[in-house]
Amino acid sequence: MKISFSPASLPKTGVLILLVPEGQALSGLAAEADRRTGGQIRRAMTAAGFTGRRDSTLDIVAPGGSFSRAVLFGLGQPAALRPLDLEMLGGATAGVSQALKAESVTVAADVAAAGLSHGETAALIASGMQLRAYSFNRYKSKKPEGKELKEVSILTPDAKGARQRFPALEAIAEGVHLARDLVNEPANHLHPVEFAARMKPLARLGLKISVLTPAQMKKLGMNALLGVAQGSAHEARMVVMEWKGGKANEAPVAFIGKGVTFDTGGISIKPAAGMEDMKGDMGGAACVAGLMMALAKRKAKVNAVGAIGLVENMPDGKAQRPGDVVTSMSGQTIAVLNTDAEGRLVLADVLWYVQDRFKPRFMIDLATLTGAIMVALGKEHAGLFSNNDELAQRLSEVGYATGEKVWRMPLAPEYDKIIDHEVADVKNTGGRNAGAITAAQFLQRFVNNVPWVHLDVAGTAMDAPRNAINQSWGSGWGVRLLNRLVAQFYER
Repeated sequence: MKISFSPASLPKTGVLILLVPEGQALSGLAAEADRRTGGQIRRAMTAAGFTGRRDSTLDIVAPGGSFSRAVLFGLGQPAALRPLDLEMLGGATAGVSQALKAESVTVAADVAAAGLSHGETAALIASGMQLRAYSFNRYKSKKPEGKELKEVSILTPDAKGARQRFPALEAIAEGVHLARDLVNEPANHLHPVEFAARMKPLARLGLKISVLTPAQMKKLGMNALLGVAQGSAHEARMVVMEWKGGKANEAPVAFIGKGVTFDTGGISIKPAAGMEDMKGDMGGAACVAGLMMALAKRKAKVNAVGAIGLVENMPDGKAQRPGDVVTSMSGQTIAVLNTDAEGRLVLADVLWYVQDRFKPRFMIDLATLTGAIMVALGKEHAGLFSNNDELAQRLSEVGYATGEKVWRMPLAPEYDKIIDHEVADVKNTGGRNAGAITAAQFLQRFVNNVPWVHLDVAGTAMDAPRNAINQSWGSGWGVRLLNRLVAQFYER
């Protein structure tokens, strides 16, 4: 979908989208459109009782003035609109445009939200439209019938300002789309080796891409990660992505993703019902990939590292057994009581590798780690666990700003004791009670006191609630959240 910004002058024909504040007389482009249609827009508003109430719409077919359609969107009170509201508005306009099967539309965005310029307002609406305009039809032999929305012209008094602000938002949306693509891919097409191969082209954006093979990881002592992969015909990989946009000697910020491209549960096999969804058990790795792409495309002024551990967890004669003991890269031994608690084994080695090699300012890991977090929080919030109050608070703030919300959960020595083991240093499951918490307590043993956040995204990275800017099974959750964190608090 091509998005352009033009000065505030109505086109002669086509589908016109008008933004109408609540309880106010038509003004600007809306008033001009009403005059051109001989007052038809105002008459339709009166007949339908349309007042511009927030999230209300009015579709006027053949209103006159050579327009094929005029679609009115209620803004409510512009002073109450946040940047997220504008993105949601953009997503809603794209959704209506798609439903109308329009190939091109014109959006009259000559109303500025409080505290934002006309250019910023228009760019945010465009961002929402781009986030909504996503589909994953790669494996359909017959493409959906009908026209697709291909061109959007956004009219604004500050077209130059919109053009200046949109590229960064466009980069973020493209990162979200990459993450969605990866989560939506079937596991027979996206195994660990293929996932790693798809990261290599990101080097064209200026990222340094390193791919570690099993032999290299074995030499590093990453036996926790390799143990998960040993039952699969597809070898494990670890991909490290480095972006150097900050000061030369400044420590990087670091993001770590769980990348289990398919999770059968291993020998502790999962029930068959719903197992097909486990193609999405690499949602954390997908987010890190999308985030690093976004940071590189918008030339973020920060040093950042993204590291993803890629494995497939399969039952086999060579697979890890319940009761096995492995030695992690940290030197700590782990009793594997349940092979379906595998994501934490992968993260244990990647977290240790990142803190040891890069000495980061902080580490944030993302993982579709536990069903227990969905029991606690449903699918509206990701679970947040942290050893650092400031970092946790900042993530909470940007979560509400982006709509990718997090909720802090407890960590405590009492929970840590639950995963002590009589044979090994730690066991990989503490049982049913406090399952998401004991999983986080396990990970904390491998961060070595670096400021750290664990985000359990089991309820948000895949099959999350649909909204105006996401209609995909793979949501791309976390890219916008972490990009905003970096931009707001860590870029120089």
